[in-house]
Amino acid sequence: MTKPASPADIAGVSREREKRSSLSIDLALQGGGAHGAFTWGVLDRVLEEDWLTINAISGTSAGAMNAAVLASGYAQAGREGARQALEIFWRKVSEAAQFSPFQRSPLDVLLGRWTLDNSPLFVAMDLMSRVVSPYSLNPGGANPLADILADVIDFGSLGASPIKLFVTATNVRTGRGRVFRNAEITPDALLASACLPTLFQAVEIDGESYWDGGYSGNPTMTPLIRDSDALDTILVQINPVERPETPRTARDILNRLNEVSFNAVLLKELRMMALLRQKANPESGEGARWAGMRIHRITSDAMAELGYSSKLNAEWDFLTMLREEGRRSAEAFYREHKDDIGKRSTLDLDELTEGI
Repeated sequence: MTKPASPADIAGVSREREKRSSLSIDLALQGGGAHGAFTWGVLDRVLEEDWLTINAISGTSAGAMNAAVLASGYAQAGREGARQALEIFWRKVSEAAQFSPFQRSPLDVLLGRWTLDNSPLFVAMDLMSRVVSPYSLNPGGANPLADILADVIDFGSLGASPIKLFVTATNVRTGRGRVFRNAEITPDALLASACLPTLFQAVEIDGESYWDGGYSGNPTMTPLIRDSDALDTILVQINPVERPETPRTARDILNRLNEVSFNAVLLKELRMMALLRQKANPESGEGARWAGMRIHRITSDAMAELGYSSKLNAEWDFLTMLREEGRRSAEAFYREHKDDIGKRSTLDLDELTEGI
């Protein structure tokens, strides 16, 4: 007579089945101020997919903060802990913004626009930031995100998290990117990754000054290739790569200039992957690993419709609208490409090599 399986045996079989059916992925998260709430929505949806295991995350600016919050929450309480931590973080950002001078004008509220373009204080700040140093405007170097990060993220848990983190900041002196890993990540490292030099003083770490990581990698892909075992990377892209029209106003020109510069390094890395896929020996070497990576992208046309000033809009209704857009975009990606993950790239890298 066959002996009935014990609860421990059943649990072991279940774990083995889950192990066989799970797929490791990496995430690459762009920055973009309050627009990072779109990424929050994508991550919230990704964490619902039990068959996907997040192995590593590379993030810059708001993407770095999303990554650190997720990894800290995950280390403490798994997927649900990560989801809860992300919501707490963005809610605290919104609560802090209630006291910010940068609020939508009554006209923008009436017309249902999320921009701050008609806010007198935003317009004044925008003009001042082009001619006055943040060392004069904000001599104390205060950043309201510092307390939020210290409150929400358990940096001890972050250092021991099973999810590898790579946070990029730009060294002011050398112009090179520095990648901070789990145990190196502090509130200052995250603030450095999001330090726009026209708004904030450079953040000093180990005797060096750092600005926003977007100038050197938004996000940096290289650590995901070299230090992660996953072969699938999902890029969550906030900054539009293309726009149909040439900007005409000074503000639109500056916005597009920032988009181009913050996408430039990422596009170069993706082009390198495309070229290596065509030329590298698939049998050996780091080039073969670059060539074998499968890249996917989640983005939304809705992000291109939002102006630069809305990156400073942290109203809860706006953040939750972006979260839902992120969830919808992730859901649309799964419907179309779920069976492609683990098998083939869904981002056409070959298009990126045209003209070079």
